[in-house]
Amino acid sequence: MTARCQVAIIGAGPAGLALAHMLHLQGIESVVLECRSEEYVRARVRAGVLEQTTVDLLTDIGVADRLHREALVHNGFYLRFDRATHHLDFHALSGRHAYVYGQAEVVADLIDARHATGRPLVFEAADVSIDGTDTDHPVVEYTGPDGARHRIDADVVAGCDGFHGVTRTMMPSSTRTLTRSYPFAWLGILARTRPVTEEGMYSVHPDGLSVHSMRGPNLSRQYLQVPADTRLEDWPDARIWAELRRRSACDDHPELETGEIIERSLAPLRSVVTDRMQSGSLYLLGDAAHIVPPTGAKGLNLAISDACALSRALGIRYRTGDDSALRAYTDTVLPRIWQAQNFSWTLTSVLHRFGDDPYDWELRRATLVRWTESVAQQQALGEVYLGLPFPTSWHSDDPTSSLMAQPTL
Repeated sequence: MTARCQVAIIGAGPAGLALAHMLHLQGIESVVLECRSEEYVRARVRAGVLEQTTVDLLTDIGVADRLHREALVHNGFYLRFDRATHHLDFHALSGRHAYVYGQAEVVADLIDARHATGRPLVFEAADVSIDGTDTDHPVVEYTGPDGARHRIDADVVAGCDGFHGVTRTMMPSSTRTLTRSYPFAWLGILARTRPVTEEGMYSVHPDGLSVHSMRGPNLSRQYLQVPADTRLEDWPDARIWAELRRRSACDDHPELETGEIIERSLAPLRSVVTDRMQSGSLYLLGDAAHIVPPTGAKGLNLAISDACALSRALGIRYRTGDDSALRAYTDTVLPRIWQAQNFSWTLTSVLHRFGDDPYDWELRRATLVRWTESVAQQQALGEVYLGLPFPTSWHSDDPTSSLMAQPTL
């Protein structure tokens, strides 16, 4: 069975679904393929902090109604060290916010929007193969949930299928992947407890970081820095709570509340950037091209930024026949990606324990003091935390787009 579309999108995460919706709004036909079931994708737990820039984009494309009703609106975050708690109020300096709204919720909203358009969204698409990306007519084949083999003839393939997906393996061998691995992981829990502070908090302790965030008034997500070779089975509930309490102990707030742990996970930390995000008719977005540590919560936001830029470039191509924006896709998105990488590295290196050297702790502590005492430092942190401008608007130079007023990086 053969179908024809302009853009074949591999992966139904934030990048793929946002791209599909922005293309739909421009009248560009796409097919979205996802190897997992719809139930799995809707339930997949990932990041939960959205930049103001991302929320502006989702609002602009009409998929943020539930977000604005349900998201927790934050002004900044808390830092705790030396048994004292400090609030970094970025909103007071910029007038902008961060929004706590889980990636699963963003994805659910985008899936609902896709279904409403009636355009193809295929879950449980197995054995995806791609051919002809060195031509103007790539071919995507897959086995559908019906067991039949299907073929898509397209103009462009958008690789939104993550670091372990098929599309990044299609890039030329000359493509460089720059990687930094860290000697620790985050042990994460979702617990039925009240959050420790009104906004997310990084609790920096000489023995390692703990992170405390919220998913609602009686639901918290918390993390412990642990060695990279940690096994979940070595951390029963009592040990997790004891360590979270020890690292977050302070003299100006009540002790951390404990309760039922309903979910746990272990995530190694790493940084990855592919320095070439396109080849022929293939374009990479999101985790297929770059990964950031969870420190700073930039992954989902970068995926949406990539989709915004590629959507505009494709809109220009189909509206005018001009391919220059498509050819410049990598150069357009990489500067913002590296700014996010730099921000994530800065937070990661200051907030985490890398070794036993007391000199290292005092240097990190000096940076923390500077962050809490200097308005200039808070402005610089807040500018990136709340979201740098996207490199382009999502639409093909439409002056009515709310993002058009933002400068190009």
